[in-house]
Amino acid sequence: MTSRTDRDATHILATDHREVERLFDTFEKARDSDKKQAIAEQICTELKIHAQIEEEIFYPALRGKIDEDLLNEAYVEHDGAKTLINEIMAGGSDDAFYDAKVTVLKEQIEHHVEEEEKMRGNMFQQARAADIDLEALGDAMLARKQELKTLAESEGLPPAQPVTM
Repeated sequence: MTSRTDRDATHILATDHREVERLFDTFEKARDSDKKQAIAEQICTELKIHAQIEEEIFYPALRGKIDEDLLNEAYVEHDGAKTLINEIMAGGSDDAFYDAKVTVLKEQIEHHVEEEEKMRGNMFQQARAADIDLEALGDAMLARKQELKTLAESEGLPPAQPVTM
């Protein structure tokens, strides 16, 4: 978990991953459809913010310094998730495939997290081994994340925009 002084970009992203995992678990345990929809929307908002700071700040800093295939796959995985996020946000808990979409989103995110932080030679390990100032990157990410959270609370975030499609 990040503290006020933990500005390492990989730690910030890992903390986001744990929060989304917690929200997915809460969604699975919820029985009330309105509660499930509220949790799903929170998951989607968290993921939109997370993907945006990765794509605007973290991934560009890694370009040319880590495995290009891993980085390109991350962008494509984000776009797949964004499609589901936009469908979930546009739908409602009474939609026939609502729960299935949230479940598939969870599975996609689990795979993505594995490649970023859990498998051998993962993205975070490669970033730590590269010549990258992870604290400066973390500072930029935290500032952008706060801007996006403020926007989400005040007027809502726009639909997630694919990068590779």
